[in-house]
Amino acid sequence: MKLIIMTKPTFFVEEDKIITTLFEEGLECLHLYKPDSEPIYSERLLTLLSDNYYNKVIVHGHFYLKEEYRLRGIHLDDERMAEPAHYKGHLSRTCTRLESLKEAKKQSDYVFLRDVFDGLSTDHRAAFSMDELETASRQGLIDKRVYALGGVNIENIRKCKSLGFGGVVVCGDLWNHFDIHHELNYKELIAHFERLCKAVY
Repeated sequence: MKLIIMTKPTFFVEEDKIITTLFEEGLECLHLYKPDSEPIYSERLLTLLSDNYYNKVIVHGHFYLKEEYRLRGIHLDDERMAEPAHYKGHLSRTCTRLESLKEAKKQSDYVFLRDVFDGLSTDHRAAFSMDELETASRQGLIDKRVYALGGVNIENIRKCKSLGFGGVVVCGDLWNHFDIHHELNYKELIAHFERLCKAVY
């Protein structure tokens, strides 16, 4: 099973150092997700990373960054969103409905299924019952090209495996181990990343 880390939606001072360390510790794929932000801030973050890691970064929005920095690919945050004209390369997208998965998989390298579990630090509730997920798994809608997003933590990764998800997208469960306002030491965050890797692999 694959492990994808998604950035916090906001920028913070130690972010480039933490991302660099995550790559050094074996992170294979980072989704750069900064909604409602000016592209110059994403550019600044990318310039602070080694270009050796650009081929492990997928960008949400500001798709020109993919070519400018030779990133791995782009991600569409809505199943109804059309890919950019003449785009060629890695493409992934987010789905909110189980019935959208079949078609979305045909058009994407992989698909995120959103709100699989209750949100860890928000009021987001799971969008599906466990019965619905198990039925979708039996029907082949959930398979190795569908990744679980939303509320994924180290405790429910095993359930994702049993449902047949090909990967998990972790955000809050990692970033909650670092207080961006009061901490400089991110050893606990990196230690938790290592625990996540063991849980997934």
